[in-house]
Amino acid sequence: MSGKPIVPLIEYEQANEAVRAVYDDIMATRKVDWVNNFWKVLAHDPALLKRTWDTLREVMAPGALDPLVKEMIYIAVSATNGCEYCTYSHTASARAKGLSEAQLMELLAVVGMANETNRLANGLRPPVDAAFEPKG
Repeated sequence: MSGKPIVPLIEYEQANEAVRAVYDDIMATRKVDWVNNFWKVLAHDPALLKRTWDTLREVMAPGALDPLVKEMIYIAVSATNGCEYCTYSHTASARAKGLSEAQLMELLAVVGMANETNRLANGLRPPVDAAFEPKG
C-alpha cells in the first residue's frame, strides 16, 4: 500500500502557524524532533489535523488501560482494517513500550482468529446466549 500520497506532505518549513502549533505539540508530547507523514497529509486541513491530534492524544493518554495494551488494540484494529501505515506506526510505538516479538505474533494470531470466528458468527447468525448478555 505504500506509495505516493494523495496530497503532498506539508513539511514544517512550509506549514502555516496553525499547523506548526500542532506539529510542535506532537513533537513535545512524543519527545521527538520530527513529525510523521500521517500528520503531514492531514495538515492540508488544519482543523482536521488539530481535531485528530487532540482526540488521539486524549484517547491514548494514561487511563484505565495500560499504554502498551492501548497500542496492541490499535495494532489489532489496524491489521483488521488493512491499514498498513497504522499497523507499522503503532507496532513501532508498542515495541518502544516493550512489546516483544512473541507478544506481537500472539496478538496477530488472536486477531486472525477473531476475524475468522466473527465472520462465521456473522454468516451463521447464531442467537446470542443469555449467559453472555449483561446482567442488571
